[in-house]
Amino acid sequence: MAILTNLDTQDKHRFLLNMGPQHPATHGVLRVILEMDGENAMGIDPVLGYGHRMQEKMAESKTWPGFYPNTGRMDYVGAMPFNHGYVALIERMAGVTVPERAEYIRVITSEMNRIASHLLGIGAYVLDLGAFTPILYAFDDREDILDALEDITGSRLTYCYYRVGGVSRDIDETFIRRTRAFIEHFRTRLPMYEDLVTNNIIFIKRTRDIGIITADMARRYGATGPVIRGSGIAYDIRKSEPYSVYPRFDFDIPTGTRGDSLDRYLVRMREMEQSLRIIEQALDTLPEGPFYEKPKKVKLQPGDCSFTVESARGALTYYLVGDGSDTPYKLKIRVPSFSNLSLLEEMCEGMLIADLVSAMGSLDLVIPEIDR
Repeated sequence: MAILTNLDTQDKHRFLLNMGPQHPATHGVLRVILEMDGENAMGIDPVLGYGHRMQEKMAESKTWPGFYPNTGRMDYVGAMPFNHGYVALIERMAGVTVPERAEYIRVITSEMNRIASHLLGIGAYVLDLGAFTPILYAFDDREDILDALEDITGSRLTYCYYRVGGVSRDIDETFIRRTRAFIEHFRTRLPMYEDLVTNNIIFIKRTRDIGIITADMARRYGATGPVIRGSGIAYDIRKSEPYSVYPRFDFDIPTGTRGDSLDRYLVRMREMEQSLRIIEQALDTLPEGPFYEKPKKVKLQPGDCSFTVESARGALTYYLVGDGSDTPYKLKIRVPSFSNLSLLEEMCEGMLIADLVSAMGSLDLVIPEIDR
């Protein structure tokens, strides 16, 4: 660790500070070693691996359907896109056709899960900054989503709902009614979040011009999701490399102007509004037909294949190498939080520790996604 070797022990103002792995601001088992000069962090060294579970190795030791549950245990608060990316990868590699209704259901449930993830991220972020009330409202709204998804998936967090060839269970009128009721209710709640958080002068002072990420910096580190969009780059896989039935829906890609922590928060707020638009359009045009067509025996043909989706935190890529069997020879998963975390040192060098909490929280990291 460069920080440990370069620390000037003769400087009485310099010392090492462990932020985590217990610190609540880390949102998971992440340890950040800080080289402090008084209250300023002059060196920042994230230490990963505390929660490593060998997900990719597990994929190589079981048949491809056996990896279904693992996908929801990486980004546990945004599991649906992780489900989606994996089954779409197998479908692309094996040439499996998915019923149209199933694609609509995947989009609806993925976007509902995106809203739930953003609500948790925003609520926890504001809690890190000292405000307790917003997370209570966020969890209240999130419960409506989890209740609806639980009815069709059987789960409330780590979903295993998508299948190669469709989804495991069709949505019914109860789910549709609940989802429409949530859309109507949540739109009335968004102004409340604006008054409570977005326009709160304390929140603005804690986030504006804090943790600025320039467009060039975001590109250099391979940042994606709300992090790169907060820096003014409208890169979203749903638009840039369209998949499923996303091209059929009208929605915008929110971006920021300053690239600071406030912009990243605002992008997530605006993305929830766009997700409501997508869900509503999908429900209005939901086709009849089967929700699942069981494919014939699937063998992973010799060769390689990749598939990328837009998760709640950015671009998620599955890359698989097949050898003709039904077990992946190699599975590599490119998760967005790892690249987004890589920005931390350059973004926060010299920053006050109080501002560092704000900047790091604005990245909305999920550590089990990194320590997969």
